[in-house]
Amino acid sequence: MKQDDTQPGRLRKAPENFLNREGIKTVFAEAKNGRRDFIRSAFAAAAASAVAPVAMSQANPVSSEGGDANILNLPAHSKGLGQPVVTDGYGKPSKYESNVQRRQSPGLTQTTQASVSFAPLQSLFGIVTPSGLHFERHHQGWWDIDPSKHRFMINGMVKTPKVLTMDEIMRLPSVSRFHFIECGANSATEWGNVAVPTCQYTHGMLSCSEFTGVPLITLLELAGADLKNGKFVLAEGADGSSMTRTIPMSLITSGEVLVAYGQNGEMLRPENGYPLRLVVPGVQGVSWVKYLRRVKVGDAPFATKDEAVHYIDLQPDGLHRQYSNLQECKSVVTTPSGGQVLLDKGFYNVSGLAWSGKGKIKRVDVSVDGGRNWKEARLESPVLSKALTRFSTDWVWDGKPAIIQSRAIDETGFVQPTYKQLREVRGTRSIYHNNAIQSWLVQENGEVKNVQLS
Repeated sequence: MKQDDTQPGRLRKAPENFLNREGIKTVFAEAKNGRRDFIRSAFAAAAASAVAPVAMSQANPVSSEGGDANILNLPAHSKGLGQPVVTDGYGKPSKYESNVQRRQSPGLTQTTQASVSFAPLQSLFGIVTPSGLHFERHHQGWWDIDPSKHRFMINGMVKTPKVLTMDEIMRLPSVSRFHFIECGANSATEWGNVAVPTCQYTHGMLSCSEFTGVPLITLLELAGADLKNGKFVLAEGADGSSMTRTIPMSLITSGEVLVAYGQNGEMLRPENGYPLRLVVPGVQGVSWVKYLRRVKVGDAPFATKDEAVHYIDLQPDGLHRQYSNLQECKSVVTTPSGGQVLLDKGFYNVSGLAWSGKGKIKRVDVSVDGGRNWKEARLESPVLSKALTRFSTDWVWDGKPAIIQSRAIDETGFVQPTYKQLREVRGTRSIYHNNAIQSWLVQENGEVKNVQLS
């Protein structure tokens, strides 16, 4: 029987996350008004084709009666006693999801230990990154610090320098907010037109969590900070690199900057800065200082080693752009994306993530023909300021080559640039703050690869 192009297709996950199954059926949520007829027709076509002979496979075994053995034969888990409550007290993912994990960078800056791991964006749903899959970037390795011995200091242009314990900080009124954190070097390899295979490597230095803590402005006011003349704050970490970053006071007085101890409903993980880290929404991740031990109020940028040597942008004229903290509007299609395989023609839900350091995402457009034509995507709720936003759109693949792209627009009107537009301003020798449109080539055999359009 000839396959109808509107029937649901099948997608194989990227090699890192392939679970030893030949394919997985696309899962459809309840459609909104205006999409129901389209979805129903897709399912009707799939049902009609189901009468055709189906090859036996691990994913879809066929019984002697001609039906699906996974339905006709009652499985063990439907007949027996299951496992007791988790014996070690802390839950873990299914063993069948064991390949969904952070993966190390093969090429970015290394110390004596691995310093970078990438979040598996292509395997995540919604906008929240599980704490155990949150990307990592270390400048001198991570530590599991005894919170009873950790101290947080406030000095500089303040009336009363303070030294606070964790207990004292956690007694104060707290807030919880969802925010993305992105390393300034995310997508760095793409500057050099290096086609790393999956979106885990192109965009995986990105995560989004619910952070809980005390607004930094509250702590500065407790110390009597000079908010009129104190224009900047130096944040310092307690790890071996003594990571230090200048934070403009204008960000702090807005109340957005947090001294955080909580992440996704629990205490921070050690690799994410336990027991205390800075949260600076919309700003590159290096300024979210981990193992936070001190803030110092000053009247000028501090020009520390991490601001004068690293995390500066090389411009076409040979000069460096310093204090380029803002993470501008950006997006990426995560499904289908590099390393995945479309196994059938038919319907697919194209899905991805968008974010902006300037506020909320207003719109995302998706193209399947390399940017010649664009279609506005659906923004899935919630749409929050300086947080990841999930988008999706319907696509029927006809089996021909296609180039899938996404283009985000934030509430300020900023439009995510093409590589040509970005390089006209930034040149070709940069490392940081690459927010250009990402392209995925779907080949006729269904394989998806990373390509770059000039």
